[in-house]
Amino acid sequence: MLRQYVRQFVQKLVRRRPLEPREESESRRAPLSTLGLVLLGVGRTLGAGVYVLTGVMAMFITGPAIIISFSVVALSSVLSGLCYAELWAWVPHSCSAYLYSYVTMGELHAFVIGWNLLLYLVAAASCLTRAWSYTFDSLIGNHISQALERTFSPHMPSFLAPYPDFISLGLVLLMTGLLVRGAHVTTLIFKVSTGLNLFVPIFMILSGFIKGDLHNWQLTEQDYRANISGSSSTFSLGPLGSGGFVPFGFEGILQGAAILFTSYFDVHAIVTAGKQAPNPQCSIPLSMVISIFIGFLAYSGVSAALTLMVPYYQIYPYSPLLQAFLHVGWASAKYAMAVVFLCTLLYSLLGSMFPMFQLICTMADDGFLFRRLTQINACIHPPIMAIMASGILTGFMASLLRILDLVKLMSTGVLPAYTLMAVSILVLRYQPDQNLSKNEKVEEEIEISDHEASPSEPVPEAGTSSILKTLWYPTSPIPTRKSSQIVCGCAFLLVLLLTILSLILAQWPSHVFSGDPVLTTVAVLLLLLITGATVIIWRQPQSPSPLHFRVSALPVFPLVSIFVNIYLMMHLDTGTWVQFGIWMGIGSVIYFGYGIRHSFEEKNEQQPPASTSQMLDKNIPSVESS
Repeated sequence: MLRQYVRQFVQKLVRRRPLEPREESESRRAPLSTLGLVLLGVGRTLGAGVYVLTGVMAMFITGPAIIISFSVVALSSVLSGLCYAELWAWVPHSCSAYLYSYVTMGELHAFVIGWNLLLYLVAAASCLTRAWSYTFDSLIGNHISQALERTFSPHMPSFLAPYPDFISLGLVLLMTGLLVRGAHVTTLIFKVSTGLNLFVPIFMILSGFIKGDLHNWQLTEQDYRANISGSSSTFSLGPLGSGGFVPFGFEGILQGAAILFTSYFDVHAIVTAGKQAPNPQCSIPLSMVISIFIGFLAYSGVSAALTLMVPYYQIYPYSPLLQAFLHVGWASAKYAMAVVFLCTLLYSLLGSMFPMFQLICTMADDGFLFRRLTQINACIHPPIMAIMASGILTGFMASLLRILDLVKLMSTGVLPAYTLMAVSILVLRYQPDQNLSKNEKVEEEIEISDHEASPSEPVPEAGTSSILKTLWYPTSPIPTRKSSQIVCGCAFLLVLLLTILSLILAQWPSHVFSGDPVLTTVAVLLLLLITGATVIIWRQPQSPSPLHFRVSALPVFPLVSIFVNIYLMMHLDTGTWVQFGIWMGIGSVIYFGYGIRHSFEEKNEQQPPASTSQMLDKNIPSVESS
């Protein structure tokens, strides 16, 4: 009885959602060329990250070396984005990474990715709200923040912000009300915002060339002491570190890259829109690389200009670009750019809240979250309960958490999700045909009949030599159940080994590379095991299913992406992982206490007249469609 219960429980965790037929509205969209995909990717990539991330990161974590951090992030984003592109290719519909995982990998895998993406969306909206609040406060001389800090700072716990941000809370309530009333992002708003987002970095980069000083990349302790004694600013100076271009060392560069990973996250819109491209195999990777490269030029250019105009320890982290113009004596530029920032941040906030409540609706429609969240008013089409839940989560986090903590939480939501997507590609390519439900049973019958009809084949009593022979010489040219199990086992082992290796390299890098006998030996053994498991996967047959896009150099490409993502995750601090653990603990309670008993399989038995996701597609314009 217990064994049967455990088996049923495991089957629930890995069951897949059948793909529902959808209307052919997607096929009537005009196909996008490579240039169109690049413009879409640039429009989705550039945004509030330029205004929010650079100041906080340059002042406290990277210094002027933030430029190197952005280059590391760009490389990692290309790897993860291409893995996401193949995951999209396995599902013949334009949808989210959550649904891709549910259709291809199973229920538990999908819930973890969906719950992580929800954390990212909530933290991103909260971060944008905080940035808008800081920009508005900066326009009026920071009087609101100073008054609130004097009043609440003595009573706030150390792990929360110095004061509750009531401006952020009010802005979230306002945006929630607009969404309840059916507000949406139009194509015109998207184009205007994209134009403004392109103007800001161009103007900032030109300002850096005009007013920048190369000495700010060569600062010493004497400069720091001189600034302390001669500073009349009300803002305290940041840490000096070791000075120079890389004041916080290689550790600071990698920690900055881990936090800045979310800068290029929205470039995945190219993958969804690229389905209708004339040549997806070429258009998707090319447009993605070009978009990320343009984003890298913009982000690194703005960071370089900022750190050239202002010493990194004097940057005001909450509205860095505005204070930079004030620092160099361009007060008029500060006020003009502030208006641009406020407008673009509002657009970004509205654009981030759309996919948030859509994801909540989809997960609730599948039974993972409470079904009441899918309720749609007959007169006002948007799902009011899901929008209210989004507003409550965003308002709570925006008003109480520091902006740096919010940015770190964004990374903890994205990096694990992208890692799981890379693992999915590693597993899916070696699975039996995913398109036909009966195919797997047919292959099992063929495999059994082959064993029965071949008397000359050695009996399983051959032991270790037979197992090793199967690992190196698969019995079938197409994936079978046995070969897919081998790949799944090796993939799990590789993730474990790469996690241990990343932990060693992140915590004791100097000991490893200086020749410490214990750590160096452990690292070499881990590399040998990783190589062996990779070779075993490489020897297994791949699925012949035709796809619009395939990642090349399997299994090396996804493994490199997994390693880079895990290695960056190891550079996030303990407090961030505690907050992430609390979020995942809440998700575990919801899933195992409610979701596993109300998920998609039980919902299908009720056969409702129409799913919430279909109603959303008809009544709520998607941000990506803009």
